[in-house]
Amino acid sequence: MANTFSGQLVLVTGAGSGIGLEIALAFARAGARLVITDVNTSALEVAEAAVTALGAPCMAARCDVTSEQEVLALAERVKAQAGVPEILVNNAGIGYFGQFLDTPPAAWRRVLDVNVMGVVHGIRAFLPAIRQAGGERWLVNVASTAGFAPAPSMSAYAASKHAVVGLSEVLAMELDGSTVRVMVVCPGVINTPIVAGNAQLAPEIPRSQIERLQAYYVAHGCPPREVADALLRALARGEQLLFAGPLARSASILMRISRRLARRVTLRKAHDMGYL
Repeated sequence: MANTFSGQLVLVTGAGSGIGLEIALAFARAGARLVITDVNTSALEVAEAAVTALGAPCMAARCDVTSEQEVLALAERVKAQAGVPEILVNNAGIGYFGQFLDTPPAAWRRVLDVNVMGVVHGIRAFLPAIRQAGGERWLVNVASTAGFAPAPSMSAYAASKHAVVGLSEVLAMELDGSTVRVMVVCPGVINTPIVAGNAQLAPEIPRSQIERLQAYYVAHGCPPREVADALLRALARGEQLLFAGPLARSASILMRISRRLARRVTLRKAHDMGYL
């Protein structure tokens, strides 16, 4: 696998922690050159040190993906200093945990700005140069199993990830016949900071429920490195849809078989998992 990505330029957004950091490290181990971004400067510095410790060239740049101008400026800087990415990984994302009526419009706007418009800005900024550069290149959009089979108390997050799935499918069709391919990644139960502290929480959520949710993810979730390693394997095989981690594929299959059954199963487990 190292030869597959050796020397390729890979850009990962939201690379300061969690899945994004592990994706960057996996590509570094595979011999790629990295551009990593995050809105958290201190986390980005730690991530840069971890990537370079693996011997990979790394350009780190703070970038707020909700800002079209910042992402456009990043694209110009990357092209001038490193070249055109062979692989663009739109990973930056945030969560919001709370029932629908406890999710205010400001929370909806924030989640959609990061999780949806962050992907839109990234693709709009980099795709023209990616298409012009030629050769096989990838747009990798990190969605979630919630984009296919959500649980209660995640209306804004699930809606945003549904949008990323839909956007990715449209892009795949529009780019069909070109050398640019699109992959959508749908992680399942992953023990990452998006659950363990980085998610926004509705004030109405009791602490006991948060503790149950975090305990479930710690006990049953897989480490984010498993998603990163699965991503590299899927890219090497040319796959365009990746379900990674516990419950990911099974939940999506159950939803396709019967939405009513999937809803019933999810609701039955929701309290124990911490979603209700």
